[in-house]
Amino acid sequence: MAIQKSAPAVDGVQSFRLPDVGEGLIEAELLSWYVKPGDEIKVNQMICEIETAKAVVELPSPFAGTVRELLAEEGQTVDVGAVIITVDDGTGGSASGADPGAEDGGDTEVREKPLVGYGEKAASTQRRARRRPAPSAPSSPPVPPSAAPPAPAPAVVAVPAAPAPASGPAGRPLAKPPVRKLAKDLGVDLGSVAPTGDGGIVTRDDVRAAAEAVRAPVQAEPQPESAPAAPADRSARERRIPVKGVRKHTAAAMVGSAFTAPHVTEFLQVDVTKTMKAVARLRARPDFADVRVSPLLLVAKALLMAVRRHPEINATWDGDNQEIVVKDYVNLGIAAATERGLVVPNVKDADAMTLSELAAGLKRLTDTARAGKTSPADMSGGTITITNVGVFGVDAGTPILNPGEAAILAFGQIRDMPWVHKGELKVRKVTTLSLSFDHRLVDGELGSKVLRDIGTALEDPELTALAWG
Repeated sequence: MAIQKSAPAVDGVQSFRLPDVGEGLIEAELLSWYVKPGDEIKVNQMICEIETAKAVVELPSPFAGTVRELLAEEGQTVDVGAVIITVDDGTGGSASGADPGAEDGGDTEVREKPLVGYGEKAASTQRRARRRPAPSAPSSPPVPPSAAPPAPAPAVVAVPAAPAPASGPAGRPLAKPPVRKLAKDLGVDLGSVAPTGDGGIVTRDDVRAAAEAVRAPVQAEPQPESAPAAPADRSARERRIPVKGVRKHTAAAMVGSAFTAPHVTEFLQVDVTKTMKAVARLRARPDFADVRVSPLLLVAKALLMAVRRHPEINATWDGDNQEIVVKDYVNLGIAAATERGLVVPNVKDADAMTLSELAAGLKRLTDTARAGKTSPADMSGGTITITNVGVFGVDAGTPILNPGEAAILAFGQIRDMPWVHKGELKVRKVTTLSLSFDHRLVDGELGSKVLRDIGTALEDPELTALAWG
């Protein structure tokens, strides 16, 4: 990711503006700083972590020098182009910003005040609270100090002492991005959480335990028997989750897709007993030892074979030019549920891959998504998508199209069911496939043929591979 220096240096102080790390994004949430005022940093050193509408990314510094000031707080949503940090590259004048002529005893005024976080005093990255205007003088005489009632003592919630967790860069507690997000939602300071994970890493259970520790029950005062019961305060049992970042982007995209493209969904039950046997044989092969072989891999391969037989399903609707754009490449999207919301990374040119290459590509995408590190590049340019609802114990659904795509396949759970096989009733491995498609460019015939071919490939994957190539 290339980041340009968007502002010239002033007295050796470089200003770093928040870049657009995606495609036309206008804002991002600053999740955490890796540096603080006074730190010495190098070019391309990671200085912060941000969450855009598409992914969580780390930003490298384009400057080397001393951090002067952090101009955005953790948890703050910042507009693209806003200055978030200043760095002294050591080529300017005095740190105070005063006119050098003042040293000669002249009348020259100081033109620039010292920047916050630079100087002899220890600095903090927290912004100062705004001063409130003083209240107007009361018309009645002031109450003598001896007559003023004493102010009530503030309530203090005791928090159990915890050993300090292990620290990462710049003293940051070690925790994965999903755990940091959970701590932020629950209002827990990671610095006060005792880690129990391997290597001193804070886990989700650690964060939840810390959150429960500060929820000290408050005993209500006894009420007279004649007094009516006070209404229950439900706000204490409710949680509000800000809709931003990936979740905000996903919500807007799904609403736009549902009310723009006319969705049609077809369903097909399939006997996948032979597919499950093929999965077991592939797992035993040495060339698949380093990748995860699952039924999803063969479902993906079946979809790719169906796309090759019916390329019109791998298309998009160009409303501006009133054209259907058929794509002769397949960027296969895999919908993944993460702590930050639904993301749909895709395997580029999946149609040109061997089965082992496809397995490796799917593993990379899922591992990256679970770690919360899916990049905007991984989620752009998808052409057709699979969503695996079977992992949640669901048989079928009506998936909503990923914006710009013509079809999405839902793969349900595989379970034992009575099935007529070779004229006899037997217990077989059965799943349900659901194919949603955009009826503007995919009619019922095309959608049905694609779904039928996927089912055929899963009923006998080895024979289908030989027949269709």
